[in-house]
Amino acid sequence: MLQIDETIISLDLLDERFVCDLAICKGACCIEGDSGAPLEEDEIKIIEDLLPVIWVDLSDKSKEVIEKQGVSYIDEDGEPVTSIVNGEECVFTYTDENGQCKCAIEKAYREGKTDFYKPISCHLYPVRLQKYEEYTAVNYHQWSVCSCARKLGGKLKVPVYKFLKEPLIRKFGKDWFEQLEIADRELKIVNSK
Repeated sequence: MLQIDETIISLDLLDERFVCDLAICKGACCIEGDSGAPLEEDEIKIIEDLLPVIWVDLSDKSKEVIEKQGVSYIDEDGEPVTSIVNGEECVFTYTDENGQCKCAIEKAYREGKTDFYKPISCHLYPVRLQKYEEYTAVNYHQWSVCSCARKLGGKLKVPVYKFLKEPLIRKFGKDWFEQLEIADRELKIVNSK
């Protein structure tokens, strides 16, 4: 484990390899699972305000769920998460012309319709955050649907944290990320001796 500021970081972020391979997985992380994606409190209002922008990209089933329960619900851990369809698919997914499941919120961002990229938990995946009283744990989550990402990351030799540079900086800042890079370099020197 590493500590940077108020975060405790799993060494898996440095040691494991990961690069999303949408051509293989088709965005399975958005449509599989037993709970929605974790949301920060301020993200709920942002997403609610974005509904008119993304509504056209949502499926009829997603629209029904949102109309009944809203954009989020409280999961079994007492945390807010995105609403889901049929107990697994995020309500914000859509399928593109290549059969890949993608995020309607991210699509709106890429089209310049919003400055909100998507929920930080989605942007950070496969990293999961766990907040404690005095620190935030930054952990790597291994999920079977991402086996192709581990394979591609291994082939390309890309550590998890380098693949997630943009969202890690979005969440923790540039200085934090630079400290993580320094720690990675120093650990490689120590381990090579």
